[in-house]
Parts: sequence; structure tokens; C-alpha cells
Amino acid sequence: MSRCPNFSVDDADLTLLTDLYQLTMLQAYWKEGMEASATFSLYFRKLPPTRRFMLACGQQYAAELATRLRFTDAHLASLAATGTFDDAFLDWLGNFRFSGDIWTLPEGTPVFENEPFMEVDAPIAEAQLLESLVMNLVQLETVLASKAVRIVSAARGRPVVDFGLRRMHGIDAAVRGVRAYRTAGLAGTSNVLGGLRHDLPLRGTMAHSYILAHDDEREAFRAFARHYPDTTLLVDTHDTLAGVDKVIELMAEDPSLRVAAIRLDSGDLGELAHRSRQRLDAAGHADVKIIASSGLDEHEIAALLNDDAPIDAFGVGTEMGVAADAPVIDLSYKLVEYAGKPRVKHSTGKINLPGRKQLYRHHDDAGRMTGDVIARRDEDIQGAEPLLVPAVKEGQLDTATMALADDARERVECALDAMPETLKRIEPGKADYPVELSPALDRLRSRT
Repeated sequence: MSRCPNFSVDDADLTLLTDLYQLTMLQAYWKEGMEASATFSLYFRKLPPTRRFMLACGQQYAAELATRLRFTDAHLASLAATGTFDDAFLDWLGNFRFSGDIWTLPEGTPVFENEPFMEVDAPIAEAQLLESLVMNLVQLETVLASKAVRIVSAARGRPVVDFGLRRMHGIDAAVRGVRAYRTAGLAGTSNVLGGLRHDLPLRGTMAHSYILAHDDEREAFRAFARHYPDTTLLVDTHDTLAGVDKVIELMAEDPSLRVAAIRLDSGDLGELAHRSRQRLDAAGHADVKIIASSGLDEHEIAALLNDDAPIDAFGVGTEMGVAADAPVIDLSYKLVEYAGKPRVKHSTGKINLPGRKQLYRHHDDAGRMTGDVIARRDEDIQGAEPLLVPAVKEGQLDTATMALADDARERVECALDAMPETLKRIEPGKADYPVELSPALDRLRSRT
């Protein structure tokens, strides 16, 4: 799925990326002889106010990682040093292997309230151990992909490049975020490690420091364009329009200099884009593109394009990198079945749907999404597409299902084409999309 490891932390240490209570519960299950099969369901209860849908991302990678979790001798020694765990239990952990089944949505699937991203069927200790790690993986990538797809939509086909590395919350988020951005449809990233690991083209040229390090802005432009033909020049270090004029003068003096684009990174981007475009066109450089950056989000991009700003591409950093308006979703991983019996948490406002489930999606004759049904796993909802697929069977990856992650970017494009227009609006508003329970699941919920 990726050419290089996906983490800044060694994958081997991710077995310990869990909460202490997961391990204390595992020991309690072990002591009590509780080893019957359980089902845990991963879902969120409510959409953030600024989202009409979420874009599921990270769950297939989480399923793949589950098959590789191992407790090494070093891990066991560290756990023994806490004084919390019995030696016999640690010996049992040393033989831990995930042996169950994992059903997931294909990455890049739009998802709504209470719909399962993933269901894990396994002996209870095995399924329990996955909770913290799976939630971390899916939380981050889903939040970032869901923000990024809004920005891509707002850009109306113009390329969007990730500039967010420096503002993101840690190394892991910065690298894994590129995976989410690739799914969402970004054209490139300035993040070298993230781009190489997740096959997203590297994009970027210079910072203002390069201009300031030279005594003359014009000579800085000349030198950089000679080093990197067809480059992008950052023109706003001093006076934006004067910078544009200098680029035009250089190309007139030396026709061999090839400048592909200028970048605007401050000021009134719409006004500056119009005036820069006029200057470039008048000088015969209609082929030189204009790239805009500087604190952009989907709303600012939409406003610029609504005003017909002649901007050809966008660089987006902080707002996307931290998903500033919706940095978290109410993601839950709950026990819904144990030893063949459905289980429900009855806490106020936190009731879950019991039993093993399947998610079905209806489409009309034109292929447009018309509504979802959350059903019991063994139901067949006629005329609807089942979305949860078996990513892991008896502890082994299902290669056909896992290959779906490679098509996530294309899946997003198809999903956006099939999505009702009301769901694609970027202004806050309630998701106008029906999600229902099948009668059989509703009856099960009522009597559990």
C-alpha cells in the first residue's frame, strides 16, 4: 500500500501504543477465562457542526496493522517493570497473534452518524487490544481527509498542494496526513518524507528567506530560474506587483529563462491575482500561472473563485493541517456482541447499536446516493450496495479487499459525483441525507 513504512515510530513498538486500561482488562479477561468471540464496532455519534459528511480514511491500514501486532521480549520486560502484570499473563502476551476477522469500509467512503467504519470479530482480548490504536489511526486520517476534500471541492478542479508540515501536531500527524490528503485528491505536498512514503508528488520552490538572502530581488529571481527551469517564483517579499514586473523584465531580457508560475502569499489575493494576470498577459505570458497561498481554507478559496480571481492553483497549510474548524470527531469503538449475545451501553446520550452489522447504500438509476441503511450483518437489503468488506479473515489479510485502499483517491472522485449537491456545500448545515435502521436491527435494539 506504501513503498516505505508509514510511521515515524518503529512499527514494532506500536503494539504498546495503547492505554493502560486495555492491558489491565486483557489480564482480567485472561484470569477469568473469558475468551469467547466478541464484536466491536467503530463509528461516530454526531457529525461536527461544520461537516455534512466525513470521509472514512485509515481503517484499512489499521486492519493491516492489527495482523502485525507482536509483544517482543523488550515490550514484555517493560510491562513487567510496571509491577501490574503477572508473569504468566506476560507469557501469554508473548504469544499474542490476532486471529479474528475485520470488516471495513473501503478507504475514501463517505460516512455518516452511527455508521460503522469497521467491525472486529475476534476473541474478546484480541479485539479489545485494538481499540486505542485503531481509534488513533482512523481519527486522524478521517479528520484530515474530510477537511482536505472540502478544500479540493472548493478549488473546482484547480490543483491544491499541502503546505502544512510546519504547523501540524507532531511528526506522525504530518506524515500520515499526506496519506489522507492523497485520498482526498490533493495534487501534491511540500512534505518530502510524507510525499515519498505515500506516493504524492512533491511540490514547492522557495521561501522568502531565499529572496532576503540576496541583495537584489531581481537577481534572486534570475538565479533561481536558472537553477530550476519552469519554476515558481515567490513575488511578494517586498512589493508584489513590483515583483511581478521584475519577473516580466527578466523573461524579456533572457528568453531562455523559463518561469512556470508566480506565487502570491500575502495581501488581497484576489485583487493581486487580477492585476498580476493583466501584467503577465500584456507582456505575452498568458502561460505563466498564478498560485495563491497564505492562510487559505475552503471558504476563502470559494470566495476568491466566486469573484473570478484568475488563480490556477492553491497552497494550503495550517487550516487543513490541523482541521481547524473540526479537529476531532466523536469516534467510538464499542462492544456490541459477546459470546453470541448482543450488548448495548445504556449511558445517557451514548447508546450504541447492538450486534454485528452491515452498512447498505442506495443509489438511484442515475447512480446518485439516495440513502443508507444500517442492518444486521446477516441481512440482505434488496437493491442496495453492502459497503463493509472483509479486510482480515481468521487473522490473515484479504488481499483483494486490501487492494481497495490503492483506489481510494478514485473512489472519492466517484463518491463526490454520486453525492447529492446539498452534501457538497461547504457552508455549515445539517446533512440532508437519510440514514435508517433496518427493521430487524431496530427490533434488536429495542429488546437489548
